[in-house]
Amino acid sequence: MHTRSVDPAALERVTDAAGRLERELAKAIIGQQRVIREILIAFVAGGHCLLRGVPGLAKTLLIKTLADCVDLKFNRIQFTPDLMPSDIVGAEVIEEDRATGKRTIRFMHGPIFANIILADEINRTPPKTQAALLEAMQEYQVTVNGVRFPLARPVFVLATQNPIEQEGTYPLPEAQLDRFMFNVVIEYPTADEERRILSMTTSTQTAQVSAVATGEEIEQLHALVREIPAAENVVDFAARLVRTTRPGADAPEFVQKWVRWGAGPRAGQSLLLGAKARALLDGRLVAAPEDVAAVALPVLRHRVLVNFQGEADGIDTDAIVGRLLSHVRP
Repeated sequence: MHTRSVDPAALERVTDAAGRLERELAKAIIGQQRVIREILIAFVAGGHCLLRGVPGLAKTLLIKTLADCVDLKFNRIQFTPDLMPSDIVGAEVIEEDRATGKRTIRFMHGPIFANIILADEINRTPPKTQAALLEAMQEYQVTVNGVRFPLARPVFVLATQNPIEQEGTYPLPEAQLDRFMFNVVIEYPTADEERRILSMTTSTQTAQVSAVATGEEIEQLHALVREIPAAENVVDFAARLVRTTRPGADAPEFVQKWVRWGAGPRAGQSLLLGAKARALLDGRLVAAPEDVAAVALPVLRHRVLVNFQGEADGIDTDAIVGRLLSHVRP
């Protein structure tokens, strides 16, 4: 397979920018190294993230800090049951010129017209409003009354879901979940991290972060990720990993028993792009099988559906992906 070689100077510039980003984020966010790294991998690869965690774990702060580090426009949209599509994409308004009395129609941009968008509690809003956000994620445009409005690149959507309170929620359908490259789970901090958080957030000191990359550099990162080569064995490993999630001839016995629905081809694309972005962040010129294994959990946990038997046996998707990584060898 012929792949254009990556310019070492470009790689050095990009890995330097990525390293600066990671260091700036660590100034404002205590702990959560795995979460920061997974969000950065998706950001560098040009994918979107679903973030799951209980309230108060700095989800909003993390994304706001990322926007500050990259000098990009940030908007936070709080999803509620009464939110309408026009509240996200914008609406046409009629304006009257007082001097002439002439009326004109003008489109007022909604909060989706930003580079980094935090869609807070996306499962609290009805499907029609969810769909308006998903068009922007996939097509990098919004359509209002048949007119298309392009979004400025880069566009990074991070949608949060509250895992506890299910009353009054509209869970995202599987086809819409598949639009997210990663599903990142944010855990409680360790005892030491929690002490540091309490100390830092209840004093007069505030973490100062500075912009260390431009939107143009992030767009270059997206292009460079795709230039990183992946050998046939890496592509084969990603393909086999995805295929074994589907109940059928290729699947191991535990998948046949516990899985109702496996991952589609988009999961394989996310595995490879995530593996390439991880290699790039580590300053490597080639993606390796261990890079695929490292991103398998955030890529597959929202794309594999556990059946009733699995739920009855106390099995979740993370456990199934862990078993698959032991079963499928590079």
